[in-house]
Amino acid sequence: MPRRLLAALILTSATAMAQEAGSIPDTVVNAQRFDAARRNISPALGASATTLDRQVIEGLPGGSDAPVRALLLQTPGVAQDSFGELHVRGEHRALQYRLNGITLPEGVAGGFGAFLDARAIETLSILTGALPAQFGYRTGGVIDLTLRSPSQGEGGSASVYGGSRGTIQSGFDHAIALEGWELFATGSFMRSDQGTEGPTSARTPLHNRTEQGRGLFYISRALDDRTRLSFISGAAINNFQIANIPGQVPSYTAFGLSEFDSARLNGRQGERNIFNILALQHRQDSYDAQIAMFQRNSQTQYRPDNTGEVLFNGVASDVRRRSNAYGLQADSAWRVAPAHTIRMGVSVIADSTLAQNRSIVLPLDESGATLDDPFGITDRRSRIGWTWGAYIQDEWRIAESLTMNAGLRADYVDAYVKAGQVSPRVNLVWTPRPGTRIALGYARYFTPPAQDLITPGALNLFANTSAAPLNTTNSRVRPERSHYLNLAVQQRATENLTLGFGAFYKDARDLLDLGQFGSAVVYTPFNYSHGQVYGVEFTGQWRSRSLDAYANLALSRAAAREITSGQFNFDPEELAYISQRQVRLDHDQTVTASAGVIYRPWQGARATATLLVGSGLRRGFANSEKVAAYGTGNIGFAQDIAAPDGGVWTLRADVINVTDTVTQLRDGSGIGVGAPQFLARRGFYVGLSRRL
Repeated sequence: MPRRLLAALILTSATAMAQEAGSIPDTVVNAQRFDAARRNISPALGASATTLDRQVIEGLPGGSDAPVRALLLQTPGVAQDSFGELHVRGEHRALQYRLNGITLPEGVAGGFGAFLDARAIETLSILTGALPAQFGYRTGGVIDLTLRSPSQGEGGSASVYGGSRGTIQSGFDHAIALEGWELFATGSFMRSDQGTEGPTSARTPLHNRTEQGRGLFYISRALDDRTRLSFISGAAINNFQIANIPGQVPSYTAFGLSEFDSARLNGRQGERNIFNILALQHRQDSYDAQIAMFQRNSQTQYRPDNTGEVLFNGVASDVRRRSNAYGLQADSAWRVAPAHTIRMGVSVIADSTLAQNRSIVLPLDESGATLDDPFGITDRRSRIGWTWGAYIQDEWRIAESLTMNAGLRADYVDAYVKAGQVSPRVNLVWTPRPGTRIALGYARYFTPPAQDLITPGALNLFANTSAAPLNTTNSRVRPERSHYLNLAVQQRATENLTLGFGAFYKDARDLLDLGQFGSAVVYTPFNYSHGQVYGVEFTGQWRSRSLDAYANLALSRAAAREITSGQFNFDPEELAYISQRQVRLDHDQTVTASAGVIYRPWQGARATATLLVGSGLRRGFANSEKVAAYGTGNIGFAQDIAAPDGGVWTLRADVINVTDTVTQLRDGSGIGVGAPQFLARRGFYVGLSRRL
C-alpha cells in the first residue's frame, strides 16, 4: 500500500476516533480536511524546502515579536543586507509570498518595513530551486505562509516586548471557532530609535526612529462538506526616519547657505501596504480546486530635507511609488488515476502604477558651475500593466519510489515592455529507501521587472542642472529569462537527525538586479546582458522532545556582465568596465551560514541561541572588493508560568548581538549601493505575554 494512502487512512481513523470521543469539534475537523486538500493543490514537488513550525518560531529569540526577516535568516542560503533586504541563493529580492496557497501580488512585501507579524504564522516554508509550474514570476524563493486558525487551536494572547534604543512593541492575536465560522485576528504596534541599519557604528544611530503598525484578519466558513469560503485582509503602515552621518561637508551653495549640520537632516520615508483576498475552495473525492480574487494597494514615499539635500547632493527629490493591483488566481488538482495527478491553473493581474519624482535642483552656468537659484522639476509616469499566466502539470508516480512532476507554464506581460514565454518544468523525486530523498529538477523561468519600481525616464528635464546624469542612455528594463538546475538530497540519519545537501545552477539572459540611486531608499531595476548564479548548501537538523538544533552552510557565486538598461544611473567608466568582463553582483556573498539551538530544560522553559556568519557583500569599483566577514550571535530565554485562572504567562529575555560585534554590511560603494550600513549593536530586550 502506498505510504501516502496509508498515512491518510491512519489520519482519518485517528480523527474519527477523536470525534467519537468528543475531543475535536466538527468545525475544526472539517477545517483540517479543507487544509489538507488545499495543500494537495500546490505541493512543492522537487523543490528544496525548509519549514519552521510554530514551536520553532516561539523558541527563537523574540518569539512572536521577532520580525519575519529574522526567521528567514535562519534558513539555508539566505544572506542579509541593509534596509531589510534579503538575498536567497544569490538573488536580489525576487521573493514571492503566498498566504494559504494564494500568491500575494508584487508590492505587498516590498520596502524595508515588515507587512506581517510572526504571531500570525502557523508554519513558514521557504521553497527554492527548480519550482513546479504553479510558481511563476518571483522564483528566487517562495515564502509559503500558513496562517494560524482555530483548526490549530482556539485561544489568544496579548504581549508587550521592548528594550534597547527605545524599542517598545505591543501585540495581540486571537483564534475562535463560532457557529460554523473560523476567525483569527492579530495586530501590533512598534516604535524604536533603530528603524533601519545605521550608516555609522554608533550604538544608537542619529535620526533613525520608526513607528510601525500591522494588522491581519482571517475568516472562513464551510458552506457545505465540500465548499469553503474564506477572506483575508491585512494592512501595514510603517514610517521611518532616514539615519544621518554627522560631520559631512556641503558640496553646493543654495538658498543663500553654504553650511549645514548633516546630523540635522530630516529625510523620512513612509510605506503603506493593504491587501484583501477572497477565496473559494472546493473538494471532491478526486478533485480539489481553489479560486481567489485579490486586491492590493502599495505605496512608498520618500520626503527629503529640501535645503540640506540640495546643499549636500545638488538635488532633493520627493519620490513617490504607488501601485494598485487587482487579480484572479485559480488552481486545481485532479487525481485522474492512482499514478497520475493533473494540476492546472490560471492567473491574471492588472496593476496600475504611478512613479513620480518632484525634484529641487540647481541650474548650471555656461562653464558648468552651479548657480544659487533652486527650482523644481516634476517627472511623472503612470501605467496600467497586465500579467497573464497559465500552467498544466502531471505528477506521475512511475514506481513506488520514483515520481516525476512535469509541466508547462505560459506567461505574458503587457506593461512597459510586451513579452512572454512558455516555460517547461520537470522534477524527479526518488526515495530509494525510507528516510532518503533525492530530487533533481530543471526549470525555465520568466521574471518580469517589478512595474512599480520602474523610474520615470524624462532625462532631458534635468539637462544643464546639478542633477544631470553623467550619460543619457536609458534602455528599457526587460524581463529576465533563465535556465535553472537543482539537486536536493535529504537523509534521515537517525530518528532525530536529518542531513541535507543541495546544489544549484542558474544561467540568465537579461539578468535582473536592483540598485539604490539617490537618497530615497527606493530600489530601481536594471538588466545585465548575461549572468550566472551557482552554489551548494549543506544542512543539518536535530529534533527531539527537549532539544532542537540546526546548522546551515551555503557557498555561492553570483556574477554578470554588461549593464543593458537604466545606464544613466551609472558612471561611464564603470559601465565601460562591466561591458568588457564579468563582475560579481553587489549582493553576492561567497559564504553564508546560520545555526541555532532551542533547549527545553524543564516544563515551559526555552533557552535559545542563534548564530549568523557571512563572508561579506561586495564593495568598491565594479564590485571588485568585499566588506569584512562577520559573525553575530543572539541568545534568549523564555519561561511559561501557569496562572490560577487557567491562563499562561510567558516571561522572555533576549540579547541581540551578544558580543556587541561592530558589523559593516555596506560601505556605500559598489554597483547600485546608496549608503554605508552597520548592523545594530548589542541590545537587551524583555517581554511579557499572556495566553488564554
